[in-house]
Amino acid sequence: MSRIQDIFNEHGDAYLRKHGARVPGVHRQVIRAIQQCRTGRRGHHVFECPQCEEKHVAKSSCGNRHCPVCQNEKAAQWVYAQQLKLLPCTYFLATFTVPAALREVARRNQKVVYSAMAECSASTLRTLEADSRFVGCHVAGFTGVMHTWGRQLQYHPHVHYIIPGGGLDKDRCRWVCATGEFLVHVRALSRMFRGKMKDALDRAGLLESVPGEVWEQDWVVHCKPAGDGRHMVKYLGAYVFRVAISNARIEGYDGKTVTFKYQKVGSGKWRRMRLDVYEFMRRYLQHVLPKGFMKIRHYGFLSGNFAVAIQRIRELICVLYEALRDRPVAMPPEKPRPLKCPKCRTVMRWTCFMPALSP
Repeated sequence: MSRIQDIFNEHGDAYLRKHGARVPGVHRQVIRAIQQCRTGRRGHHVFECPQCEEKHVAKSSCGNRHCPVCQNEKAAQWVYAQQLKLLPCTYFLATFTVPAALREVARRNQKVVYSAMAECSASTLRTLEADSRFVGCHVAGFTGVMHTWGRQLQYHPHVHYIIPGGGLDKDRCRWVCATGEFLVHVRALSRMFRGKMKDALDRAGLLESVPGEVWEQDWVVHCKPAGDGRHMVKYLGAYVFRVAISNARIEGYDGKTVTFKYQKVGSGKWRRMRLDVYEFMRRYLQHVLPKGFMKIRHYGFLSGNFAVAIQRIRELICVLYEALRDRPVAMPPEKPRPLKCPKCRTVMRWTCFMPALSP
């Protein structure tokens, strides 16, 4: 059992009583899922040994995407799948953020604003990569991941993109390469993203809720080279299937306060922060995504329904660059060890699921 699960088991009900009707329904669902994960309250899986007929009963996990207990294996599988798709070219990491004055509007209208951030940032990248002053490709491709937290669990919505340095021409039969370690100008990214967000919030009827100075200031957008992409895939993979903080960063929990470590941006020094347990839970839950929101999105030639296979794109690139020859091969994640019979050590087989008995 993780410390995060310990915290919600001991204080989750009190947190709900304390905040009452102000707790969104999706937050209540996450609290219950974390409390019940692998406790038996979500049912049991029955396994049987085909050799000696010995039975084993395992407690079911909750499967909630915000639960810290049962998402680690999915992260490793995602990283492996993305590494297999990497192309022999320079990659870039782009990050789109919104000003602090816009965050309260985002917090109150999460699904609308998060969707607008994803759509507007992706549209900005597509438009500028198509510009002949930058890449000049007709079809770009990239993968975006929505994050909502900073290193101290504060509310800080932003979108990360890992981007191959190039794209396909209009006929989709030639690879158009980015120039060296340059993709697009960040000032152009910032201004276009800001304009598209203003139009999107206007269409959603939220423009009057946003302070006017938001549209006059520069928005923070970063875009930097990321080598062959492997490091960035691992970096994003660490955040894809968990919320805000890993169990390893929690150093202390005494029943009343939670102490966790963090690093400031650009520093390798670990710092500590201590929060009241209810404040820790509030910060954790504010990063629960709206129901049905797609956190990971693949665009352009990296989307699942694109007509040209990734292997064909790799071949087009290798007409120009013989980079595959020495490229490291992605290693598959370690498979979970099969459940073996405690008596005869034969691999057991799943037989049925038993729902939890009603209290």
